[in-house]
This record gives sequence, C-alpha cells and structure tokens, in this order.
Amino acid sequence: MEKSNWEQVREIYIEGLATRNATFQTEAPCWESWDAGHHKVGRFVAVTDGKVVCWCALTPISSRTVYRGVAEVSIYISKKYSNKGVGSQLMHTLIRDSEAQGF
Repeated sequence: MEKSNWEQVREIYIEGLATRNATFQTEAPCWESWDAGHHKVGRFVAVTDGKVVCWCALTPISSRTVYRGVAEVSIYISKKYSNKGVGSQLMHTLIRDSEAQGF
C-alpha cells in the first residue's frame, strides 16, 4: 500500500464504517493519522482493473517490547468484491509477509 492508494483505500474503509461491524471508529482518518497508527510493513492492496478492491494492514497492539511481534490485522473488502476470494488471497499474502517480518 502506498500513499497514492489512500483515496481508494479510504473509500473501502468508509464502506466498512457504514456496516458498524468493522471498527469502533466513526470516521475515516486522514492519511497521516492512519499511516502513523500502522506498521510500515504488512500493508497490501488488491487491485482489479486498476482499482483497489481490498486492502489489509497491521496495527501495533502495544508499544511494550514484549509485544513487538504481535499485531492486529485489518482487512477491508469492497462490497462489490465480497465473496470473490480476493480477501483470502490478500490474507495469505499478509500471513507470508508478516511471518517473514517476524510477526
């Protein structure tokens, strides 16, 4: 995931907010706030026909050293691409990458 993906990622995040099941947040943050709250590794987007349709990222659960290799997983899928397997593919990518990164 790059900063250039943010507007499309944010649109999918807002879809998740509307369900009231995805997060306790009530509004989508700006890029800078979101970026500061997530690990720099373990951020991926799935793109279909040039459009982001799914994204995932890792969030630290604590700043304590003992939790260094532990993260919360966020994965959001566009409603239009739900139940098409794209989320599973992205999750497998995240698992492989996070394990390689020491999570």
